[in-house]
Formats: sequence, structure tokens, C-alpha cells
Amino acid sequence: MKRENVEYQSEGYTIRGWLYHPEGNGPFPAIVAGHGFTGVKEGFLHHDYPGIFAGAGFMVLAFDYPCSGESDGPLRGELDPIAQQRAYQDAITWLAGRSDVDAGRIGLWGTSYGGGHVLAIGAHDRRVRCIVSQVPTISGYENALRRYTPQGFVDKRQLWAQDRIDRMNCLAPRMIKALADDNMFTRMPPECSVNLDTHVTERTMEMYAEYEPATFIERIAPTPLLMIIADEDTMTFTDQELAAFARAREPKSLLVVPGDHRVVYFEEFERTANAARDWFVNYLSGTRPAYTV
Repeated sequence: MKRENVEYQSEGYTIRGWLYHPEGNGPFPAIVAGHGFTGVKEGFLHHDYPGIFAGAGFMVLAFDYPCSGESDGPLRGELDPIAQQRAYQDAITWLAGRSDVDAGRIGLWGTSYGGGHVLAIGAHDRRVRCIVSQVPTISGYENALRRYTPQGFVDKRQLWAQDRIDRMNCLAPRMIKALADDNMFTRMPPECSVNLDTHVTERTMEMYAEYEPATFIERIAPTPLLMIIADEDTMTFTDQELAAFARAREPKSLLVVPGDHRVVYFEEFERTANAARDWFVNYLSGTRPAYTV
């Protein structure tokens, strides 16, 4: 297995990532892997999901979202969930154009914010043949209601309105701290956070509160869907994830691991990585025929 630096275009900006090559001769089935909120590809140096997938025979593209990591973008720290979705979809297009990739067998893996993205994309992009959504964001609005007091949410909306006025008047956008002191990156080696942005725009949080990636989860079928969640998740909320999974249609499967949002990357990493790998092997590796668009 080898890993190379690659880049592709999305919405006029250069997206940079790592392409993992499996052993053997292609064309290979492929997986696009995106991280969570503020996450960068260097995080995979610790929890090596792409390496495990590549070891099972998949070409894997792990990329940095627009405006973060090594990717370009109009405003550093502006985490637009729709732009991030488009980067996923443009990654599919880029992979499908490669002679060493089987364009009919491309799957998506996403975690946290990225876990929400793959649900939204899978509901309408029929090029996607298999999905693994890990501890996904289900409802930005419901999350905001839980994270702020009622008055705090009112105050936050007033800040968002003022930020829009400031931007219209060509003032610098308001920046806020993105990461809590106990964020998972503090548990990783320094090289995992070398390109991590510690601040995001205030508008990022407004877009987060507007984001509803699981609205059309029923439409993912017949694309196979595996959801991996934690039973005490107070970041993307276990009850929301369970309710969304209940609405999804077959084929689907659910893995619940004990602990909070971050255990999937640490204590339960081996279990979550192997479950995702096996799901892709079962539905994407060629043992089952891919349905046509």
C-alpha cells in the first residue's frame, strides 16, 4: 500500500488530499473519506481508517474540506456544510475519471460532521454505492437548542445578524474559538493537528444551526447504509441518531458502541474501523453486483 499527495478542483478551488493505493492491479473500488467538524486529513495518522480500507483492497481518498487543512477556499475557517458536500461529490467525479478506479463502485465514509454529509449526499447522488456514517450530525438546529440556553440562542442569533451586517460593510468576519480544551485532537500526537484551525467564523455556527443532513435519509435506499454511533453521545446526540436510523430503509445496519462521541476514534477504534471495512467489503468489493443508476 502507498499513499500519495493529490489535488482536484471543487467549485473553483483546489482541494488537497491523500490517495491510498491498495496492493494489486486495478481498477479498484474506491472510498471517499471525510473528517468531522474542523477535522483535517492528518487526523487519520492516528485513527487510520483509510489505511485499513486500503488494506482490504480499496482505493481511498482522504481530503481536507474547503477553507481548512491544506485545501484552498475563499475564507479560512469558514466551514460551509454545503461546500463540504460538494467537495465530496467532486471527489467522486475525480476518482471516477481515473483508469485505476471502478467508477461503478465508489462509496462514502464520513464521521461526525462528515457523517452527516454522507447521509445528505447519499439521499440524492446515485453514483454512491455504499455508505458508512459514523457518529453523524443529524440536526444542526436541534443540536443548537441543546447546546445553548434559550436566551443564549437568542443572543447567538443576534450575533449572526450583526456579522451579516459587518460583512456587507466589508468588515472582517467575526472569528470564534472552534475547539474545546478536551477536544479529541489533544489526545493525538502533534502531527495530527499540524494543519488544524483553532478558530472558525461566526457564520460557520450559523450554517451549522441551519444544517439538516438527515432530512431525506429514507431516500438513501437502496444504497447500503451502515451507521456507527456511541450510546452516550452528547455531541451529535444518540437519540437523534437512533431516530434517524429508524427512518432509513433497507439495506441498513447499526453498530452501537459504549461511550461518548470520541470513543469511536480511541477505545472503540478497532471495532468501528473493522465494521466499516467489512461493510464496504460486503457491498462494494465486487462480491455483490452494483445496481445501475
